[in-house]
Formats: sequence, structure tokens, C-alpha cells
Amino acid sequence: MSDKQRIGTIRDINGPIVTIDLPGIRSGEQVRIGEIGLVGEVISLSGQQAVVQTYEATDGVRPGEPAMGLGWPLSVELGPGLMGGIFDGVQRPLSKIAAQSGDYITRGIAVPALDRAKQWEFEPNRELEPGQQIGPGAVLGTVQETATVLHKILVPPGIRGELEEVAPAGEYDIESTIAHVRDAKGHSHKLSLYHRWPVRRPRPYAKRDDGVSPLITGQRVIDTFFPQLKGGKGAVPGPFGAGKTVVQQQIARWSNADIVIYVGCGERGNELVDVLESFPKLEDPYSGRKLMERTLLVANTSNMPVVAREASIYIGLTMAEYYRDMGYDVVMLADSTSRWAEALREVSGRLGQMPVEEGYPAYLASRLAAVYERAGRVETFASGAGSVTLIGAVSPPGGDFSEPVTSHTKDIIETFWALSKELADARHYPSIDWVTSFSAHVHTAAEWWHEEVDRHWEQRRTEALALLSRDAELSRIVNLVGPEALSDAQRWQLEGAALIKEGVLQQSALDDVDTFCSPAKQFALLDLALSIYDKGMALIELGVPVAELSELPQLAKARRCKSMYNSDQVDSIRAFAEEVDQAFEAIRLEYAKQSTE
Repeated sequence: MSDKQRIGTIRDINGPIVTIDLPGIRSGEQVRIGEIGLVGEVISLSGQQAVVQTYEATDGVRPGEPAMGLGWPLSVELGPGLMGGIFDGVQRPLSKIAAQSGDYITRGIAVPALDRAKQWEFEPNRELEPGQQIGPGAVLGTVQETATVLHKILVPPGIRGELEEVAPAGEYDIESTIAHVRDAKGHSHKLSLYHRWPVRRPRPYAKRDDGVSPLITGQRVIDTFFPQLKGGKGAVPGPFGAGKTVVQQQIARWSNADIVIYVGCGERGNELVDVLESFPKLEDPYSGRKLMERTLLVANTSNMPVVAREASIYIGLTMAEYYRDMGYDVVMLADSTSRWAEALREVSGRLGQMPVEEGYPAYLASRLAAVYERAGRVETFASGAGSVTLIGAVSPPGGDFSEPVTSHTKDIIETFWALSKELADARHYPSIDWVTSFSAHVHTAAEWWHEEVDRHWEQRRTEALALLSRDAELSRIVNLVGPEALSDAQRWQLEGAALIKEGVLQQSALDDVDTFCSPAKQFALLDLALSIYDKGMALIELGVPVAELSELPQLAKARRCKSMYNSDQVDSIRAFAEEVDQAFEAIRLEYAKQSTE
């Protein structure tokens, strides 16, 4: 036992809330509870008496058993070996736990997050010399963590001073000293390949910056209609069965972020098992290697202790900030923040705190805001710009978006992808409702699209959304009085909107061709659908019956183009657009000839 560790006694047990007597204990300190050593965290102090929330079930633990303070807050280990890892809600590696205790996590099991025995090839920073002044975020050297990720070994926050020495190139385990730094008080700090960081404290950075480029997910309804910037805050709310998990998995698989962190927070075990089994088999579309080489997973299913569910979000965020500090663009997916909020509600109830709306604690909104505000694009101390994009799934009971978690989240985030049960029941996936969804990043994203893809992107997007809005109005009329009450022009508007919905917005995650759509293909499909609508409307004004246009075989093919041509065959889509132009021109000439006769 270290000199910082102290022994106390358990006084009272109330589910995951345990009251202990422990002299000198600090608020937020990590503790071990009972003879089996359950992991816990101090959340309240009254003299020498502390209230602890435990991250494991307290069944069988009795008052009078020992409680030990560990001398540090709930922290994560940050260093080489995280990538490709699968951790529980308090950063214990599930593969090592399974090797020791089987399919179920043994209570009190203590397994370090990072492998102490593995040797890493360390390459020192050749620009550093002894005697040089360095500070937080300075790059001491690099380790090739995976074939995809170059891991930068950084000076931890809070350490600044004169560099005394850096270890030469060679193989080291994560506890080996690779540098010494002497601070202004003359204290020498030994730095290794890893360090600890408290999860509830955001990691510092040089300055906050605005997002400049969109996160490309390969999903048309997201990238084209409701774009998310790298460093942005987004939410995917939707009722049970609407497809939240699939949307997040598609983003995790196809987004152009450098690092992907997926946090399964209180979700059903079978869904997380599917993630844990499928992700290691997936190929990274950008490197051609395994996707897990730039991915890490945090799994905390609904049958795991509820308090660990609350911690899992902070665990994922801290690891995301760590890779951000290396200059990487990180996307973190939290599935779901509703289950996280339920953990807050349960703990606050056991503490006897006054509940407010729907039983949630009064601090729900501020906690949500504090979590989402840890996302953003920043200037790091030494590695340039880095970003954390946070996308949280929200599971409102019964699809009620006015419930507290969804309504508070909507006030905080910048991109809102609202899932519709009606669209999901109609087998329209992704079931993102284009009427209630929004993005605050359209104008910034437009600069990227205009430079990289086509200068008409924002105009065409606006035209498509306007047509979809008119479709919603006309559909209500049709439901009341039938399509016969509509003019030919109005019926063609319905046809054009249907073409956008089926040919652009719908996208199958199970279609090998259409599961990912490049920005160039996205715009080509959108432009094709709108061109067909525009040319058809011009013909209707000449007197062409809408029925004749609706029967054109090119319309059916336009709906199938998304699956017929992959992202490398954009020229084929453009060639088909020319074929459509010729068909419409032939009809125009025919009717022009009839009018002259």
C-alpha cells in the first residue's frame, strides 16, 4: 500500500451508494470498498464521513468491512495500447477480464487498462535537446501504435520545465522512464510512455477554434442535407426501433475522422455484442486495413452496474481528448445519453436529492451541457489543430421529443438528426426526418462543398428541401381529398419529391454499393433528381400530361442509380443524366411540333 492509501470502515450501504468513515478522504477520490475491493468514487463529504458511488454491485458487502482510499480521482490510463481495445465503463480491458474470469466480470477484479509487459518501439523527437524548456503537450517522441495510428508521446498537462534527458530509440514498456523534466522548483519529473488523467476534468488546450471542414460520413441525408463539422456537437434522437444504433455504426465505420471512439452506454447487450463482433472484421475504407486499428470501444450494457454507465461517457471523452491533443480529428459516438441520464436519476434518487421534471435531478441540463462542451476543434499546445466531434444518441420514451433529455440536448447541440418512427415503419432508412432535423453548419460546410465538389451545392440543397416541404403540404391534401384534387404541376411536385426521397435520401447500410456514398456521388444523385424535376415541370407547362412523364422508364432507373453505380462511377451517373435530358427533349420537340400543327 502506498503512503497515499488510507484504510477506513463501511458505515452504510444503499444499493450502489455506500457511506464510509475514512480520515483525510478527498471529494472525487477513488476508493476500494469491502473485502472484495469494489471500485468506487467519493461524491459527497461530511467531516470524515464520505458518500461513495460504487461502479460494481454491492451485494454481499457488509457494514464494518474495510474501505481504502487510493489517493487519486477516477482516472484513465493514456498511452500506447488503447487503439483496438474494448473496455468496460471504468476502462478495464474486457479481453483480459474474460481471460481471467470468463464471460462475466468478477466483482473487484483489478486489471490495468494498458499492458505492462508489451514492448513498444519508441522513436525520440530529434528536435529536442537536454537543457531545452518544454511544457505541456510537447512531443517527446512517437510510437507506431498500429499500422494506421502514429502515437505521439506528449508531456502531460501540468508539467513544465527544463528537459534533462530523453531516452534513445529502442523498445520500452509503458512504465519505463523515457524522459526527465526539472520544473521551476527544482523537482525532477520522470515521464513514461503513459500517464493518468482524471476523467471529469477536461484536458487543457492552447485555444478553442471554429470548425472549418465537414465530417464526411458517406450518408447522404447527413452530409448533403444536415452536415456536421469536425469538432461539432450532434444528436440522434429517436424512439425504439427507429435505427439510432445503425446510424451511429455507419458514422463510426465510414466517417473521415482519424480516430473513432464508440461508447455503448446502457444499451442492450445483443446490440453491443453485434458491435463488438462486427467491428474487428470491418475494413477501413480509407487505409484498406482493419477498422479497429483506429477504433476503440467502451462497452457498458444495460445489465452492468448503473453507476459505471455514468462514468463510461467521461472515460470515452477523456480518451478522445487525448488523441485530439496529438492533432487528430476524433469522432466519439455515445449510445445513448438517455441511459446515461437515467443513471444520474437513479443515483440522485438514492442520495435523496430533490427531483424535478420526470424525476431527473435539477442539474441534468448543466451536466449535459458540460459533456457536450468537451467537443470542439482546438489549437493544441504543440501538435497543431485537433478536434473531438461528439454525437450522442437520445432515446426519448415513446418518441416524445419534449421529454427533458431530448429538449435539453436540443438546446445544446448544433446538429439534430431526428429519427422518425413513421419513416422507419415505412422501411425508409436512415429514418432521419428532413422536416424536424436541422444543422447550424450549412454555410460553413458549403465553403468546403463548393471548393471540393460543386459550386451549386448549397443552391441545390435548398431547392431539394423546398420541394420536400411542398411535398409535406400536398401529401396532407391528398390524404384528405385524394390526388384527383391536385393539378398536374402539383402531382409532378409529389413525383419529384418521391424521386429525392427514394433516389437520394434512402440508403441501405446492407447494400455493398450504397452503404457508403462519396460527396461527388451524393451531389450527382441530387443534381440528377432535381434536373429531372426541373425539366419535367417545364414540359408540364407546355401541356404534357403528368401521367406520360411518370411512366418514363428513366424515372425508375433514376431511383436505382444509387445502387447501380458506386462512388467511383460518378461519370456513369452523369452519362445517364444526359440520357434523361435526351428523353425529355424528345418529348418537348414532339409537343412543340403538335402545337405548331
